[in-house]
Amino acid sequence: MSLLAKIKGCLAFTCYLLNTVFWTILIMVFSLFKLIPISIFQKNCSYILDNCATAWISVNNIVESIFHPVRIHVSGDDTFSEQEWYMVIANHQSWVDILILQRVFNRKIPFLKFFLKQELIYVPILGLAWWALDFPFMRRYSSAELRKNPKLKGKDIEITRKACEKFKTKPVSVMNFVEGTRFSQAKHNKQQSPFTHLLKPKAGGMAFALSAMGEQINKLVDVTIYYPGRVPSYWEYICGALNDVHVHIKISDIPQNMRGDYLKDREFKIDFQEQLNQIWLNKDHQLQELADKSKQKV
Repeated sequence: MSLLAKIKGCLAFTCYLLNTVFWTILIMVFSLFKLIPISIFQKNCSYILDNCATAWISVNNIVESIFHPVRIHVSGDDTFSEQEWYMVIANHQSWVDILILQRVFNRKIPFLKFFLKQELIYVPILGLAWWALDFPFMRRYSSAELRKNPKLKGKDIEITRKACEKFKTKPVSVMNFVEGTRFSQAKHNKQQSPFTHLLKPKAGGMAFALSAMGEQINKLVDVTIYYPGRVPSYWEYICGALNDVHVHIKISDIPQNMRGDYLKDREFKIDFQEQLNQIWLNKDHQLQELADKSKQKV
């Protein structure tokens, strides 16, 4: 990596940091008004907060275009609405995925709300912003923790339901990386994943979110992200190491048989897992096609 690229990366990071601090302060100020227990007031504050977040992403996109422009090749469906409720799922390879998704969908669909690990609420600055914007924080309990304290069983499910209840009052895009973690060859080998380019999908969080939000969320946005060559780190990304990225989008109605009691209905649970596995199999094929086309160009 050249010295010029590193300088650009430092400048871009500084701009991202200043932009984040500016909008986080505004978001925290408006979030205080949201604490007033009047539903119409809280709803209007939520719209203001999401508009702040949208502006935050818009400025980030300007920073990218100046210091490290990236060509995003989007294929597939392109009919969107900011008045619709969406469930967005995607493969996960790098923190850069989030920035790519935000750029592709900003001002096209409602602001993306990501499922986040509980520990991320302690991330400086960003943790507060995510909390104020009602991002759903997930707490996963290990088998050892459940054996030690059986009362914790089902607690993570209840947290998911409560988080998604907040999304019934206004259009939202719920983003879920259903693999649960970023792809790596080591994780792939450990799982003995049946997919070539993907980890096994975890169906629980998605199923509980669909159940909690009921009929209001009726569109599934399936996103496939492919990086030609190698997957970039965040630092490589802001230094300009990424020139192209391919994003394939498939929008479909969420069928009624993807809504049900994932915890108590074993038949529904098996059927839901099979449907998600089929989506993942199609995504694996899509990634292979993109990889083959990339090799042909080289």
